[in-house]
Amino acid sequence: MNEDIRIHSWPCSYYLDTSKQWVSGRLSLTPVAIKFTADKTGELLVNFHLSSISEIKKESSNLIFSSLTILEKNTKHWFSSLQPNRNVVFNILEHFWREQLLSSQGAGAEAAALQSTKGKELTGLLTGSQKRLEDTAKVLHYQGEQFDNIMRGLNKIEGDMDVADRLLTELESPSWWPFSSKLWKAPLETKPKETATVSDSKNQEGIIIRIPVIITHRTDSNVKPGKLTLFASGLEISDCNSQVIHRFESKDVDDIRVHTPYEISVRQRFIGKPDTSYRLLSAKMPEAIPILEMQFSKKIQFLEDALGFVGARKSPQVDLGASIWQAATGLLGGVVQPSSPVGGREGMDNDEVQLQKQEKISQEEAKELKQV
Repeated sequence: MNEDIRIHSWPCSYYLDTSKQWVSGRLSLTPVAIKFTADKTGELLVNFHLSSISEIKKESSNLIFSSLTILEKNTKHWFSSLQPNRNVVFNILEHFWREQLLSSQGAGAEAAALQSTKGKELTGLLTGSQKRLEDTAKVLHYQGEQFDNIMRGLNKIEGDMDVADRLLTELESPSWWPFSSKLWKAPLETKPKETATVSDSKNQEGIIIRIPVIITHRTDSNVKPGKLTLFASGLEISDCNSQVIHRFESKDVDDIRVHTPYEISVRQRFIGKPDTSYRLLSAKMPEAIPILEMQFSKKIQFLEDALGFVGARKSPQVDLGASIWQAATGLLGGVVQPSSPVGGREGMDNDEVQLQKQEKISQEEAKELKQV
């Protein structure tokens, strides 16, 4: 993943100690660093790693103006006039700083373990065949992208049809119509509501993943920390005290938009009242996005800033190890040695004749791949 991607930026003022004055500009946050760029000159005045931060505090400059201070090694940086407000910037910076410190400890242990392996020997064995494998993987990846685009379009159409069907159902039986069929079904609908409290205790068994997030409700400027929990039947948003803020069942989610690899928004549409929408930001969101993509494939949408994240996950150059070798070996083995015997053509229908033609073409392609 690109470490230079900008997660968030805020207009603010930075106290430049050399000239003893406040400089207006933008404070930017990347997955691993904090930067400040001046508006007038475009000069990068602040650029340091998140792991080098010792403390983040809320303070006041001149005992009047609210400010945010970041202690980086032995240097104290002052930021004021933060927009939309100081609490929003503090919560997001503290979240990513804490997650960076936790992940750096695990990364150090993994690096020490890798040094003791025989990676150099394996690298020497794979160097000769790497170029050919990359060319083959690029061709397969290009074909896979074509199929993915087709499936994404079909899933988008099917998801829109599901939303339209649910909205049309609400229009057919409005709540204010005295002769609505819902009146006859009211006694039957009370039973699931009574058992809803019982099913909440069972949700703990179906937890797929739980990550800390920064929550923004609709278009509010205030944010607050919380948790996102993914179940097999939907997703749940709760606060720091594990109190449920909102729960989305799978059928209630109308669309999920991936703004960046670290930020998503979940929305449920209604007729006659505002939509229910939540915007979620987390340093561990890249771990949850593949699960959301698999669970809500018909309703998830990647925006422009998140397309690079999808390409990085599906790039053939990301993993050229055993998984690609196993997939390619299994594909060639199935083509060269088909399990089903070839019989006479007299008793075959058109589908079997077409399958034989495809096998002949596949065998020729397999020979070319084996030569490569």
